[in-house]
Amino acid sequence: MTRSKSSTLWVGAFFDKKWNSLLAGPLLLAAWLIGRMNPGSGWSMSLYIAVTLISGLPILRSAIGQLRWKVVGIPALVSIAAIGASLIGEYWEAAVVTFLYSFGEYLQNLTLERTRGALKSLVESAPKTARVRRDGEEIEIPAGKVNRGEFVIVRPGEKIPVDGVVVRGQAAVNQAALTGESIPVERTGGDGVESGGIVELGYLEIEARRVGSDTTYSRIIHLVEEAQEAKAPAQQFLERFARYYTPAIIAMSVVALIITRNLDLSLTLLVIACPGALVIAAPVSFVAGIGNAAKRGVIFKGGVHLEAASKIDAVALDKTGTLTQGQPQVVAIHSQGDEEELLRLVAGAERYSEHHLGGAVLRKYQGELPEPESFETIPGQGVVAQVEGKSLLVGNRRLMAENDLDLDKLEELAQREEASGRTVVWVAKDGIVEGLISIADVARPGAKELVAALKKMGIEETILLTGDNKRTAEALAAELGIGQVRSELMPADKLSQIRALQDQGYKVAMVGDGVNDAPALAGADLGIAMGLAGTDAAVETADLTLVHDQPELIPYALALSRATMANLKQNVVFALIIVFALLLGVLVGKVFLGLGMFIHQLSVLAVIVNAMRLLGYRRK
Repeated sequence: MTRSKSSTLWVGAFFDKKWNSLLAGPLLLAAWLIGRMNPGSGWSMSLYIAVTLISGLPILRSAIGQLRWKVVGIPALVSIAAIGASLIGEYWEAAVVTFLYSFGEYLQNLTLERTRGALKSLVESAPKTARVRRDGEEIEIPAGKVNRGEFVIVRPGEKIPVDGVVVRGQAAVNQAALTGESIPVERTGGDGVESGGIVELGYLEIEARRVGSDTTYSRIIHLVEEAQEAKAPAQQFLERFARYYTPAIIAMSVVALIITRNLDLSLTLLVIACPGALVIAAPVSFVAGIGNAAKRGVIFKGGVHLEAASKIDAVALDKTGTLTQGQPQVVAIHSQGDEEELLRLVAGAERYSEHHLGGAVLRKYQGELPEPESFETIPGQGVVAQVEGKSLLVGNRRLMAENDLDLDKLEELAQREEASGRTVVWVAKDGIVEGLISIADVARPGAKELVAALKKMGIEETILLTGDNKRTAEALAAELGIGQVRSELMPADKLSQIRALQDQGYKVAMVGDGVNDAPALAGADLGIAMGLAGTDAAVETADLTLVHDQPELIPYALALSRATMANLKQNVVFALIIVFALLLGVLVGKVFLGLGMFIHQLSVLAVIVNAMRLLGYRRK
């Protein structure tokens, strides 16, 4: 049993494209150097044969697998050509062709390895345990074991493990994983809550309504899986061409052998027709394009996604953390007196607050914080504090109203601020309303330029998809110049919006950074994740990652993909011209193996040099 397992591991390792490429590359270089220094060396020939075996056997295995399904693809032609080249002593050609094809295949398959981690990341982020009340006692059980109708207790810092209704308590719940909304929402008795939300401040007792695989978070995982399965892999031009080219070349070689009875001629025809330049045309262009992108912090997960990016004509954008900075900030201070003094007193009142709005005030104030003589948090309303002998109320309208304060002087201003998508914090000092502090999640630097650049390069539709409220979403869209707005969306809704655009004939890119964006990222023709700020699920699910969180690089990435595909098409056309010219030369007796090999190698070099131009690509 042990010996059988060991043999299986060795065979699996041998047919691994990654390790084959890492091993065959240095051997091929060593063989070439030895051959240059000592022509005719047996060592050089042995190394070429070793490279052919290491790179060629997996290709042969793939060819046999395709033949079982009556498919004659490029692997079959590469295998026959490598065998033929070896039979007539052209070990260099056999080694180069098999290595280049094997390495190109490895690059194309990288994306499969990357996307396998998406579901694992989502599952690992899901709530693991739940604290429930059973028989009058609190016990901790696996989240999937909660029964419908049971009462679940969630304390600060804990994830909500079920979908349900709050029956007791009050808390600020961070729902960024579900809606993308950066500002926590207040939840109290009678309010609904979804699994995956995090209680930041307060305490909740929840009656479970949906549990296990029926919860919101579990459905997100299902949606990602479904969307990934529905995304068909791009059909490369070369694969479609090989459907006809490969059988034709094999048939031509067989016919030549039957007519001429000349094995050398037949093998020469097959070897020269082997699409060396054609085989590397796609990988070398993709590698150059991907390399250029990587230098700018744009990571494509394989050539198939680079190709998909070249066809994009609609871009859907998440709001929080993508177009905005993802953190509430003080954007305006309105005071009946000195604004800086008002900010200083409010910062003192919020000094020990854990609320996100208080955090925004503390980040805004850069001076020395006054020490509050007293401090009390009023859940769902704000704070009451004594600072430097002054009685301060800092919070929402409800806090002011319950203290019988007159809001008339600032009500119109507050409504204007709220209409523009800002959160208004009311401030009262010694029983008199003194001012307002406006807080918002502001647009990222460069967000407006991003939207303008997309329109300039011919992107027909830009659409904002967000879980945030309609007023805030429309205010941001108007500021940035985004054409369409869809607000108050859950993850399934975002995916539905992507599919609706696809049904209209658009090739859609989705840009996002949260778990809530993962289904839409997976379902889009091109998923773009914000790297450093994005969640692991978003980054793993996406096809393209912006490492430095710079959405303004999206137009560059799309333009580069178009340039790469144009370069690839140039390479393919050139390679085909050379192949057919060589075939014609062989058939009319003007091209023999030596001259054919020389021209063939020049064509490979020309393809590589043309692709290398992409390394210096700069978007105009």
